[in-house]
Amino acid sequence: MSQVLRWIAGLVVILVPGISGCAPDQTQARSDAPEPRPGMVTQMEPFRAFLETRPTPEAFSRVYPDVTLVLPGDVATREYRTDNSRFFAELDEDGHIHDGDFR
Repeated sequence: MSQVLRWIAGLVVILVPGISGCAPDQTQARSDAPEPRPGMVTQMEPFRAFLETRPTPEAFSRVYPDVTLVLPGDVATREYRTDNSRFFAELDEDGHIHDGDFR
């Protein structure tokens, strides 16, 4: 009986990683999603239009990878920034960004 259990355990060890590797990649960008915009926010109109789509924090970080996103409850330093490099987000009840400001 113990040989059968060892064989089953070995099969599970081999199959589970292989099966999980077949799962679709959830991190792929949608084809209709905005392209990443590196650097600080310099054009406010496209930025506000992006916020109107109510992005998730993950989508925000993908589109604006160089902007530090500060969510409610996050601890942040209080230095004064004038380059739109740190955005303090306001979230709706679903956890999507609906507003905020640069500080």
